[in-house]
Amino acid sequence: MSVFTHLVAELGRLLEPVLAESATAAAIVLFTVLVRLALHPLSRAAFRGATPVAGCLPTLLQLPVFFVMYQAFSSSEVAGEANELLGHRLFAAPLGSRWVDALGEGGLFGAQGLVFLGLFAAVGVVAAWSAVRGRRAAAAAPAVPVLPVAGPRGGKAVPGKAVPGGAKGGSRGARAGAGAGRAGAPVELSAEQQAAMRKLGGVLPLLSFGTLVTAAVVPLAAGLYLLTTTAWSVAERAWLQHRKDRAARADGTAEDVAAAGRAAG
Repeated sequence: MSVFTHLVAELGRLLEPVLAESATAAAIVLFTVLVRLALHPLSRAAFRGATPVAGCLPTLLQLPVFFVMYQAFSSSEVAGEANELLGHRLFAAPLGSRWVDALGEGGLFGAQGLVFLGLFAAVGVVAAWSAVRGRRAAAAAPAVPVLPVAGPRGGKAVPGKAVPGGAKGGSRGARAGAGAGRAGAPVELSAEQQAAMRKLGGVLPLLSFGTLVTAAVVPLAAGLYLLTTTAWSVAERAWLQHRKDRAARADGTAEDVAAAGRAAG
């Protein structure tokens, strides 16, 4: 923790001529950006779905950083010496203070309370942005078709039913299903499972508003970290999606040109 404290303090000193008392707050934002830049390759791999673990690593690797940030602005001493970071402020609010402390100092609309209200407003805007994008992504996701499975007598297809291995029609259906799975066909889902997935896709984006609750109980410095990393995550995903869509459009245009050339030839 002493290394982190020293790093943030040095960044704050570099920014102090420009930002005065709020230099350390800006240093926390800058430090968070550096952490997210270092994790960007993992975030990009998670977006592409390269490996199941890749989606969890960016979040898991940030937990120790957040814990250190929390401890650095909650401890009165660091390495046996007074914690110099506790004396730094964002405007009128000390970086080590919590919302409860601000309410006790001047109320909801006091000097410190207004700083926290500004933080909550910014976190709320980012959470709303994340929720809107999540809902749009869930609505735009193509429905996974339900693969029909041949009945035991080769009759009418019965979605989601097990096929007895002894029947000829069932054997053909099982072999066809296995071949389709190897060819990368969609996984068989029932209508109920698809409905549940759509509902889950609509609820998950709302979890981003949980950041507001966390920001209200942690020190102001940790709230700044949460705001910065959450905003980075949403912006990063939007940028990666934009690049993916642009590449898809370019591929589609190239295919159209090739098809037109073949038709002309």
